[in-house]
Amino acid sequence: MSSFRLKLPTPELERSIKVKEKLESSLLLKKLLLGLVLFGTSMFISNGVITPAMSVLSAVSGLKVGIHNTSQDVVVMISVALLVILFSVQRYATSKVGFALGPSLLVWFCCLGGIGIYNLSLFGPTAFKAFNPLYIIYYFGRNPFQAWLSLGGCLLCATGSEAIFSNLCHFPVRYVQYMFVLLVLPCLVLAYLGQAAFLIANPKSSEQVFFSSIPIGVFWPVFLVANLAALIASRTMTVAIFQCLKQSIALGCFPRLKIVHTSRKFMAKIYIPVVNWLLLLSCLGFIVLFRSIYDVGNAYAIAELGVMIMATVYVTIIMLLIWESNIVKVLSFVITFLFLELIFFSSALSSVGDGGWALLIFASVLFMIMFIWNYGSKLKYDSEVKQKLSKDLMRKLGPNLGTIRAPGLGLVCSDIVKGVPAIFGHFLTSLPAIHSIIVFVCIRNVPVPVVPQSERFLFQRVCSRGYHMFRCIARYGYKDKKQEHHSVFECLLIEGLEKFIQREAVELSLQSEDDVDSDEEPPTPVKIITAPNGSLYSLDVPLLADYAPSTEVIPEASCSTPQHDPVLDYAQNLELELAFIKQSKQSGAVYLIDSPIIKARKDSWFFKKLMINYFFAFLRNNCRRAIMLMSIPHSNMMQVRMTSYV
Repeated sequence: MSSFRLKLPTPELERSIKVKEKLESSLLLKKLLLGLVLFGTSMFISNGVITPAMSVLSAVSGLKVGIHNTSQDVVVMISVALLVILFSVQRYATSKVGFALGPSLLVWFCCLGGIGIYNLSLFGPTAFKAFNPLYIIYYFGRNPFQAWLSLGGCLLCATGSEAIFSNLCHFPVRYVQYMFVLLVLPCLVLAYLGQAAFLIANPKSSEQVFFSSIPIGVFWPVFLVANLAALIASRTMTVAIFQCLKQSIALGCFPRLKIVHTSRKFMAKIYIPVVNWLLLLSCLGFIVLFRSIYDVGNAYAIAELGVMIMATVYVTIIMLLIWESNIVKVLSFVITFLFLELIFFSSALSSVGDGGWALLIFASVLFMIMFIWNYGSKLKYDSEVKQKLSKDLMRKLGPNLGTIRAPGLGLVCSDIVKGVPAIFGHFLTSLPAIHSIIVFVCIRNVPVPVVPQSERFLFQRVCSRGYHMFRCIARYGYKDKKQEHHSVFECLLIEGLEKFIQREAVELSLQSEDDVDSDEEPPTPVKIITAPNGSLYSLDVPLLADYAPSTEVIPEASCSTPQHDPVLDYAQNLELELAFIKQSKQSGAVYLIDSPIIKARKDSWFFKKLMINYFFAFLRNNCRRAIMLMSIPHSNMMQVRMTSYV
């Protein structure tokens, strides 16, 4: 609230509101925007895959200059070995080796600038004529088609340096901008001017220009620094991919994976094991498949330009919706940058047959994975929300829920944060009895290192006190141990539940209220439930309607508390409920795990059946679930899969 400021009506604000309303009301525009975001993400990940292959292979290719008659097979084998070592230590490099990255990059850029200055002083300042824009006009005038084809290669002169922006999560933005303008850009310009001066004096040395222009006395030190810089750039892009995928997982655009946080201080330092090894296999595949730096460079140009074009589109949307920039600035930006990038992109596409096809296939596969997961997750969530049990139905069933309340603690694990999941209705209609205490558990990860034990569980009572039903949200930080034993989890949960009931009793005593009926929701017409065996049950009638319990001895834990709670003696009521919880805990806990499945209806179109019934099902069966991290014995777990047709 301290940063809140009132915005006065302006033409830019009105335009921003109209654009937002148009995007929110148009289903086609929302799908188009989602498609652009997913495509840009897939191109960025593809760029992170091709960057290690391109950087390491080009750096190792310097051996051909230092050691004559070095074959390409040797270069490929050394590149593969370096990449295997890099990705093998990636988990440790994210937090421990990072201290050496800054000094290494500083030495590398100083080498680039120093070699450029050396070549300019040795071969003369003729290369400074490159600043004259007339030469590009003459170049296109002599051979327009060949000049257009060379644009894709010219773009590679500027790519790679943007990897420094991948560490924005580690450093302030202003520092990165200063270093780019004051160090990176001058050193790159000097390096290319020096190479141009070398080419003017040695026109036949068109291959490996950089390594050929290095003075003989410092060749091997510069070669080692170049390989170190290539490994650093590869590592930086890999960490950026980890961050991108983590955000995609949080937004429901990528299957859930194991994420390891390697630092308690910096949330951005993460490691994803599965992605790390898949990136390694992809990099090795590109190197072994093409073996040539030129074919890998063609794929690299397509990836870079795809990311640039998508970034231009995103920034344009941000300028309209968030920055509320003047329309003249927005049009000037998008026309200028998009025009130039499309020209370069058209040139890069001409090399699709020379290596670019593999990257486009890789990006398409990533796009399909993200699209199918997002599409299936949305259908699954909408189906679960639509089938939630209404509170009116729960009240109509009464405290016994239309069945028998057996001693024990029932933990219904579901992804639904609010409301009673539909799977609970299946338990009521399929099981001969239900536990005396029911807790709907939902596990969530929060963006903090550690959640204190006193703040881990959030409780809320479902229906009135006589139902003995609660909702619990278990929150874990990214450094918390989630592989805890189920008994530890149960003890902590019971302890938190007892504190919640005590705190609730104090509030009730102050407010002089009888019942706390929270989590109100609009009634939904769900009264008929389909059991797992296909039978239909009406929850208006108890499942065991003809069951007549003995009137002689009724165990305290097998039934709910009396319907009329004492309204004057809150202390006595609190003691009764705490004793009831203790007795249920002694009877043991059972995990009732909700594992819903969605399938396409029979009248759905073919591609929807293919995506939901096969691709999404495969992804969901191979992703992680938070509750599965606990070592729950099979005797204490009941997993029910309810199939919903969408």
